[in-house]
Amino acid sequence: MLNFTTIKRLSNFAFLVFPSHLFRNLAATFTSTFFMKQDRRKFLRRFAAGTGAIAAGLPALAKVKTDEQDITDNSTVDTGTAQFNMCGYAAPKLETVRVGIVGLGMRGSGAVERLSYIDGLEITALCDKYPDRVTKAQKTLASMGRPKAKEYSGEDGWKALCESKDVDLVYTPTPWHLHAPIALKAMNNGKHAATEVNAGLTIDQCWQLVETSERTRKHMMMLENCCYDFFELLTLNMTRNGLFGELLHAEGAYIHNLSTDYLFNKNAYADMWRLKQNTQHNGNLYPTHGLGPIAQCLNINRGDKMDYLVSVSTNDFTLGHLAKEMAAKDPFFNEYVGKTYRGNMNTTTIRTNKGKSIMLQHDVSSTRPYSRIHLLSGTKGVAQKFPDPERIAFGHEWIKEEELKDLYEKYSPPIVKHIGAIAKDVGGHGGMDFIMDWRLIDCLRNGLPLDQNVYDAATWSSIFALSGASVAAKSKTLDVPDFTRGAWKTNKPHDLTLDGGGTTKVREKVKNAVMQN
Repeated sequence: MLNFTTIKRLSNFAFLVFPSHLFRNLAATFTSTFFMKQDRRKFLRRFAAGTGAIAAGLPALAKVKTDEQDITDNSTVDTGTAQFNMCGYAAPKLETVRVGIVGLGMRGSGAVERLSYIDGLEITALCDKYPDRVTKAQKTLASMGRPKAKEYSGEDGWKALCESKDVDLVYTPTPWHLHAPIALKAMNNGKHAATEVNAGLTIDQCWQLVETSERTRKHMMMLENCCYDFFELLTLNMTRNGLFGELLHAEGAYIHNLSTDYLFNKNAYADMWRLKQNTQHNGNLYPTHGLGPIAQCLNINRGDKMDYLVSVSTNDFTLGHLAKEMAAKDPFFNEYVGKTYRGNMNTTTIRTNKGKSIMLQHDVSSTRPYSRIHLLSGTKGVAQKFPDPERIAFGHEWIKEEELKDLYEKYSPPIVKHIGAIAKDVGGHGGMDFIMDWRLIDCLRNGLPLDQNVYDAATWSSIFALSGASVAAKSKTLDVPDFTRGAWKTNKPHDLTLDGGGTTKVREKVKNAVMQN
């Protein structure tokens, strides 16, 4: 329920984000909505829509597609007391995990194959907007010796899949705007949810995911595969063992030039959805690949929390020009000429409650080598993955390659030693995708807490909305919501052992097939 404190916090947020004349124009909306006693989300949406000047003055805060919630819906207001703490929660064991996959494009098609390798799992349902993708996925199942799955297609096929009785886990590699709606539908129908990044595009969506997971006691995991890459797991375990001392600063990024191969490629993302995202939002659109692994090292939501951030973006110097070049060759791209594109490079700086700093960067449209940075700086040492090669130092110089190999041997966590070699053979970004999938299924089958819970999904994803709001408000400081509602103070870091698990096998047929290839 709204109270004076809530109104004050919303007012402070509005004063930061909106120009003063717009803030005055919103006063009537604040007052009338409060006394009508509407709920939190209706209030926020009324506030966000209070003036049409927002779209003209703050492009990153303008309303977008009707199937997304308003990006201005990013108040840092909490919603009271947690219904249940999902951190450390172990759901009842599932001897066989029945999986329904929604989204069978680039990421989804690979997921069908990877998941087919895992014993104790059945892919019981397949769904995509386009029926031909479902047909193609069925062929993948057949080639892996798997039975045919139930088929769903069309714009709303995912709703029927979420309501079906033969699915335990809804696995969602769809366009971003569908991640939260599908996860919510799944949990509300008694299913666990695993969704590709970002889990939510607005702060309100992130709160809904938290509240729904707590209420239904269903897991909601964001499929942040980079947390399972080999160097990231090594440095996480080294951090836990104190080799870097006290971490004081970390950096992560997603720097990957997608311009011609993906964003302006008619055969890449369906309906050009990812290019459209780059015209509808500004800020860090893809924060979690760089953030997830370093957040785990910093024990975010498990001993520390993000307090506030500030974000700045450059102008766009490439995408607008590229749109003109592409349209000159192909009229298909005419509709993308003259649009306002997100700034090429976004840099977001975050301060944690314990006084540590995080730097995140996002750039998918300029000429740079691929990088997620993954830098950890502590009182006794430092690690950095990008640019290659991987490096660790405990003094003024990087250690030698032989010393790094010794560290891998000693400090790679049990999951790497157990499944790492098979994961590299199976593939998926060098094996990290398969480690992630295998770990998820092994936890569900053995009734173990997940490595990534709904609070991680919400916190990491919130950077999408908050960075955009900060950029639009001339890099104003914004609070990061505490989705744990204070539980971060007592939540324990996730377990790096395989205690109670590690029982899930990889199918012999698959291992033989991989060896033959």
